[in-house]
Amino acid sequence: MRQYRSPAELTGLLNNLVRVLDGLAVEEPLVALKALADLRYVIAQTGQYAVYELAALEVPLKEVASALGTSEAAARSYLNDYRHS
Repeated sequence: MRQYRSPAELTGLLNNLVRVLDGLAVEEPLVALKALADLRYVIAQTGQYAVYELAALEVPLKEVASALGTSEAAARSYLNDYRHS
């Protein structure tokens, strides 16, 4: 079965984001919360786009579960969360 990994560039960006947010949480907590609120919106929108694309491509749930490193039941719940966000 195919292995799914985050591209190195994305992993680097996420690591940097965590570092910046951790610093803001201590030094500027309101700015950190605002950034997290904005990020939550971006995550919901992008997740919704991805879920609809998976459906359009008819990607099997088993493949989604494998990519997420989880069970099919957990993957179904994960997808449903984004469908209804």
